[in-house]
Amino acid sequence: MSPSRALKAVYPGSFDPITNGHLDILDRALTLFSEVIIVVAGNDRKEGPLFSPDERVELIREVTLNRPCVRVDRWPGLIMDYAREHKISAVIRGLRAASDFEYEFMMASMNKELNPDVETVFMMTAQNLYFVSSSMIKELFWYKGDISPYVPAQVVSRLKKIKKLKEKGHAL
Repeated sequence: MSPSRALKAVYPGSFDPITNGHLDILDRALTLFSEVIIVVAGNDRKEGPLFSPDERVELIREVTLNRPCVRVDRWPGLIMDYAREHKISAVIRGLRAASDFEYEFMMASMNKELNPDVETVFMMTAQNLYFVSSSMIKELFWYKGDISPYVPAQVVSRLKKIKKLKEKGHAL
């Protein structure tokens, strides 16, 4: 095994919900790292999450069940603290378009200041998925669009359950 293959990476995000774009990045990261830990990061600044952090962790575990080198965790703090505590050597970040780059570059620069032992690895989303985001998936779903090409079947199923509860007047 080559030295880079023995390294662990963390793939943080809100994943509300996880998309096929996220899975594309994950699968390609698994060719570079011996283990990838998907971390549902706590970001209270994002408005209106559809799923609670625990529901997202559960859903991601369902979706990645057949990927033995993947773990799923939850972390409410700085991802560089998580990396330090868990001896992680790299952070995976997906880029969809040029508009993502400036924000991601600034975050990677700050992360390097916080923990110089961790490298950020940017991966471009597959060409057929670059326009997919969790926000767009939720909007498309609520307006009765077909989201099945863009998310795992488990996400479609879970969203249909939520919609049915909402239609029956249950608070989410």
